[in-house]
Amino acid sequence: MSASNAPAAAAAIAHRFVDVDGIRLFYREAGPADAPAVLLPHGYPCSSFQFRRLLPALADRWRVVAPDYPGFGYSDTPPPEAFGYGFDDYAALLGRFADAVGLQRFALYLQDYGTWIGLRLAMRDPSRITGLIVQNGDIYEDAMGPKYEVIRRYWSDPSPANRAPLEQAVSEHGFRDEFVGEVGEEHAALIPPDLWKLHWPLMNTPARRDLAVRLMGALKANIDDWFPRYQTFLREHQPPTLVVWGPRDGYMPEAAGRAYLRDLPNAEFHLTDGGHWLLETHFDPVCELIRDFLARLPESLPPRRR
Repeated sequence: MSASNAPAAAAAIAHRFVDVDGIRLFYREAGPADAPAVLLPHGYPCSSFQFRRLLPALADRWRVVAPDYPGFGYSDTPPPEAFGYGFDDYAALLGRFADAVGLQRFALYLQDYGTWIGLRLAMRDPSRITGLIVQNGDIYEDAMGPKYEVIRRYWSDPSPANRAPLEQAVSEHGFRDEFVGEVGEEHAALIPPDLWKLHWPLMNTPARRDLAVRLMGALKANIDDWFPRYQTFLREHQPPTLVVWGPRDGYMPEAAGRAYLRDLPNAEFHLTDGGHWLLETHFDPVCELIRDFLARLPESLPPRRR
């Protein structure tokens, strides 16, 4: 059954809240409650909204769940003393969120910040992970793109002058540039302004703006301490993996995607002519690849007849 022929009730997106550790988290979900599950942690500067098309497109065969992190989207922004706002804190909370909504085993979609959060979750309990879909989420320092140079200057010298470009990036203009700044006009026309026009008002609070800048600063420890751990995890566990990449990405160029094949030689690798947000610009071919990959995972196969 194709996504376009999925029953309307299955394809409908439900919008819910759940309390996890006293934090009210917003999430979107679609698909049968007892179907094989796919968990969609989002990237920056976005929220579960980035999966609004993928959720119903998979809902005929899978239960698909996409939460907003604390400090993003429609979820709470607890004070720092109540939540740590580090990538490890997000991973731990994502695991408890999965428990709260009844996800025992699931495939993970890894993109942008969601890559580092999702992989940390996978490392906590590899037995929960049925497969990985990696879309422009880097974990290889030697393959990082030139856009990291602005952040690197801040890491080397966290002065007000070096912090200023990061603060300027946390703006409506900065958000727009993240979505359309690196692709051609043909692809930029496919990216709806809602992505920055809706997200910027949600992020435009002192607490959330500060959080966004602090997460950029936290990337240094993520790269220095965690990139090697992510690679070791993949190399040792060899989870079934689909890598779909948009090379027009100043942070994560083509080399960052191909680097996964060092540790996952059996991964499926597909290169497009797009950029960081393939679910906006290349949705149909990427969705087809995802459906084909998920359908071949053991949890998605029909039981054998005896």
